[in-house]
Amino acid sequence: MSASSSSNPMSRDEATLLPSVQDKYGGVMTEMSHPMDPSLFSTLLRSSLSTWTLQGKKGVWIKLPKQLIGLAETAVKEGFWFHHAEKDYLMLVYWIPKEDHTLPANASHRVGIGAFVINHNREVLVVQEKTGRFQGQGIWKFPTGVVNEGEDIHDGSVREVKEETGVDTEFDQILAFRQTHKAFFGKSDLFFVCMLKPLSLEINAQESEIEAAQWMPWEEYIKQPFVQNYELLRYMTEICSAKTNGDYEGFTPLRVTAPDQQGNLYYNTRDLHSRN
Repeated sequence: MSASSSSNPMSRDEATLLPSVQDKYGGVMTEMSHPMDPSLFSTLLRSSLSTWTLQGKKGVWIKLPKQLIGLAETAVKEGFWFHHAEKDYLMLVYWIPKEDHTLPANASHRVGIGAFVINHNREVLVVQEKTGRFQGQGIWKFPTGVVNEGEDIHDGSVREVKEETGVDTEFDQILAFRQTHKAFFGKSDLFFVCMLKPLSLEINAQESEIEAAQWMPWEEYIKQPFVQNYELLRYMTEICSAKTNGDYEGFTPLRVTAPDQQGNLYYNTRDLHSRN
């Protein structure tokens, strides 16, 4: 809504309230799209909060595009707090009832993958990183990376292997996952160990991030002090070895639907089907 608009007459309610839509949880969302004087914004915000309180609303969300970020100070003075920010907007939130709020927090986890790719010669695909904490240490490790927003875990693992090594792969299973806390910017971290089948063998290492990449004999990889000295990596190698020997079964994705959503259910197909 524009403060200087005079060509489109507004009703009394429209003139004294911020534009909004109801959400599914008894709250409202207002998305600002036009410049507005902060004093007028403050007046409309107070009037809107009074109306929404009488209507029994609970959570109030204000989405500010980056070009209107100056209005954030006004909203904070009225009791709003920052919920999350993306590259092109800031989201603020307010709780009307007097009791403690039940609003969901911002996304709490980052999702990463480690790719276990082993060929018919029992050679595992490994890399040395050019940047980060393992830079210059001569450590050979699985290709790793972060899953993008909106990207499935299995697709992310295939992409990361291709980007880092140039090797084409086919996702097989999730073998295990680890959860840690206070990681990237204080967020929690989920790290999935994925097994992939190589569809090609030629390596073309990513110049910007990878110092070197190779197919390494599995036993040689296991003997690295880096692997032997860390409990997490010892367990990972045990799981990967067991899977390679047919003594362990991981989780295979199945595309499923739920109310208003589509996603993947990862489950142990071998043990489930063996019961039928």
